[in-house]
Amino acid sequence: MADFKDLFSKQSKEYAASRPTYPRALFEFLAVLVGRRELAWDCATGNGQAAALLAGYFKQVVASDASKKQIENARAGPNVRFAVFPAEKPDLADNSVDLITVAQALHWFRFDDFYREVRRVARKDAVIAAWTYGLHSVSPEVDKVTQTFYKDIVGRYWPPEVRYVENRYENIPFPFPQVETPDLKIELEWDMQNLVGYLYSWSSTQKYIEENKSDPVKMIYPELEAAWGKENAQRKVTWPIYMKAGRLWGERGR
Repeated sequence: MADFKDLFSKQSKEYAASRPTYPRALFEFLAVLVGRRELAWDCATGNGQAAALLAGYFKQVVASDASKKQIENARAGPNVRFAVFPAEKPDLADNSVDLITVAQALHWFRFDDFYREVRRVARKDAVIAAWTYGLHSVSPEVDKVTQTFYKDIVGRYWPPEVRYVENRYENIPFPFPQVETPDLKIELEWDMQNLVGYLYSWSSTQKYIEENKSDPVKMIYPELEAAWGKENAQRKVTWPIYMKAGRLWGERGR
């Protein structure tokens, strides 16, 4: 599709290796919400992180992405079917899906087109859940360096849709009766190279490199190293999760 913003194919291997994994509690919450667990659709699956965890709760998971390169680097599972198609044109049957999930991607979609397809493929008692995570936190010293990098160095290279993430998905269109969601966060033990790899996976970092033919991470590396301490030291890295979940009861005129 001409208007598909493919921001991650170029660094799809780095994306698969460096993106934080979601907590199991998130998927336990979603599994309890649905009335049946036959089919889940993980839309814009990226490297398949969410799909791999959904597979533990659903008979089958369809994990789709508009980027063929992302799918090529996705994590496979015995009951996960990977497919290449855009969120707004899913190759799924009417009234077939029990849970639709969108992890760290809803802000890229054409909302009206996507939600029309959600209503088409969803069973009458289905649930849709979309979540994103905010800027990570390590320590005041490390966070100061991260903020400088995020705002002052690669800030102007972020696409406008990132504002939805910065606003914690509070103002993102979501036309479904919402259910209360738990407070969730991602917590991982990383060394400094894990964090550096994550910074390289940002679309803004890659756009900076492409436009300036230089590496912005090198600009903060000495300060990051000083703030981190020993390079191989393990530090707790935390991301807040912001989620919207809704039911499709009564949708599509049923």
